[in-house]
Amino acid sequence: QVQLVESGGGLVQPGGSLRLSCAASGINISLYTMHWYRQGPENQRELFANIFSDGATNYLDAVKGRFTISRDNDKNMLYLQMDNLKVEDTGVYYCLGSPGSGWGQGTQVTVSS
Repeated sequence: QVQLVESGGGLVQPGGSLRLSCAASGINISLYTMHWYRQGPENQRELFANIFSDGATNYLDAVKGRFTISRDNDKNMLYLQMDNLKVEDTGVYYCLGSPGSGWGQGTQVTVSS
């Protein structure tokens, strides 16, 4: 059974940092393209970061230069380092593996002063 568990969210002031983690079980993430999505209060779920099996990454322009996606294949973990957070980064953050890992429960990130 595939399971993804996100953690590390919280309340942070604008300009602050958070590091999200995604613990995967039932899949070997080294064989998957892994993604981070987020869903704001009034928005659809949005894909903003990808990391491919060869380690290449790409980002939505809105987070480029502030967020860093990484993976530890030995630990079967996916990470998201978020720096210089903005109010508009507020939302529930999800990890996903493609193809077909299914969604975790997400972790809430709130950026507010």
